[in-house]
Amino acid sequence: MVDALVMPGGGYGPTTGMLLYTGDVAERRGATVHRHEWTEGFPDHREPVIETWVHRQITPVLDRLPGTPLLIGKSLGTNGAALANERALPAIWLTPLLIFPWVVRALEGATAPFLLVGGTGDPTWDPGVARRLTPHVLEFDGADHGLYLPGPLAASIDALKDLVVEADRFLEEVAWPG
Repeated sequence: MVDALVMPGGGYGPTTGMLLYTGDVAERRGATVHRHEWTEGFPDHREPVIETWVHRQITPVLDRLPGTPLLIGKSLGTNGAALANERALPAIWLTPLLIFPWVVRALEGATAPFLLVGGTGDPTWDPGVARRLTPHVLEFDGADHGLYLPGPLAASIDALKDLVVEADRFLEEVAWPG
């Protein structure tokens, strides 16, 4: 049995858009997908205390999962990167908060591979930092924090398709599940 844990963003639930489909990629690879909902209001996401809050939310879920689950986190959920390090878990981080030093430090300490996905129109994305942290980067020129691209909506739908393809390619490359 293999598991994947989906961690939402602050205003982006675990069954919406990119989280839904990225979780589905793991499910089609044989995973049981656990879609976490935050159980209480979260503190200011711009303060380091948010990392501790996310850990309190996620640790009990991870403790129930056997083996090496895949973590999939959006924005606020990327504060779970230190947990990924502690447990050597592979991850897919969607619109990670690369402007916060505690998130970057956690990603720098990663012992398992991870994919970073973001857009150059997102103020929390830093392309240079992303490429320094991992060879696994999917970047959309002009995409905002929701991975919406300027112009016709069809372009954003194409970006979502590209995300699904890249997530599957990443999991194949890192042999997950392995």
